[in-house]
Amino acid sequence: MSEIKILAGDFPQGEAGVTTYGDFLMLTGAETHDFRKGDIAEISLASEENVKSISGNVGLGIAGAAMFGPVGFLAGLLLGGGEQDVKIITFIMLFKDGRKLLATTDPETYTKLRAFAF
Repeated sequence: MSEIKILAGDFPQGEAGVTTYGDFLMLTGAETHDFRKGDIAEISLASEENVKSISGNVGLGIAGAAMFGPVGFLAGLLLGGGEQDVKIITFIMLFKDGRKLLATTDPETYTKLRAFAF
């Protein structure tokens, strides 16, 4: 099962699981919804965000503080801000019955959803 985070639309917001099996897609979260392959009108990329590694930034901040005090801590945090570990995809899924979904997921799950709807 893949995971998505529903941000807006006609489904309850929050974490949800997505499972594809044959010509069916199941969305499980606060509610469970089953869809046939033909129910999806479109899946499109809304935007792509690079999420910074919080642990990496904090680690550099602590190292800076040890060497240069509070100013070093802030410099370490700022320098750590350039790291990009996790890529998040924000996408829109439109259904033929008029419902819509704005969600985020990882690139692999987004690719699976696009392939399912193809």
